[in-house]
Amino acid sequence: MNSQDEQFQAAAPEPASSSADDGMTWWYRWLCRIAGVIGGMSCAVAGLWNCVTINPLNIAAGVWMMLNAFVLFLCEAPFCCQFIEFANAVSARADKLRAWQKAAFYCGMAVFPVMLSLTLTTLFGNAIAFATGVLYGLSALGKKGDAISYARIHQQQKQMDEEKLTGCLEGQAL
Repeated sequence: MNSQDEQFQAAAPEPASSSADDGMTWWYRWLCRIAGVIGGMSCAVAGLWNCVTINPLNIAAGVWMMLNAFVLFLCEAPFCCQFIEFANAVSARADKLRAWQKAAFYCGMAVFPVMLSLTLTTLFGNAIAFATGVLYGLSALGKKGDAISYARIHQQQKQMDEEKLTGCLEGQAL
């Protein structure tokens, strides 16, 4: 086994450790990945379009948007970046991040060019990248509980409130 094979095996994600405990279903995980790829494409196209100007802030926002596209492709679809040696390692490290960390990172990446240059191109170009962060943020909130457990908790709270109220009234009557 040569050194390149060892580096590839070290950089490749293990199937058991691929964030199986994050509580995301397989279809939601794919939805987030597809949204990330589409967000990367929209950032790349809008960033390139934004760079065709003489305004330096638009050019800076366009370059940042193309950088966002590259990061989204690198984290969500490393097969698109096969020419980069460290793509699998970055993707494996991104897969180990928690959902709220990805959400904060993607939303922060998408908001920065809009703050640099507030135009329709930056808004629409970063909308899907921001939506990817929102999807990851929603998965960080966790699954919705069932109605039975909520009713049980509500009943217990109501019962405790009634006991406190009757205890206060009995204490005043004495």
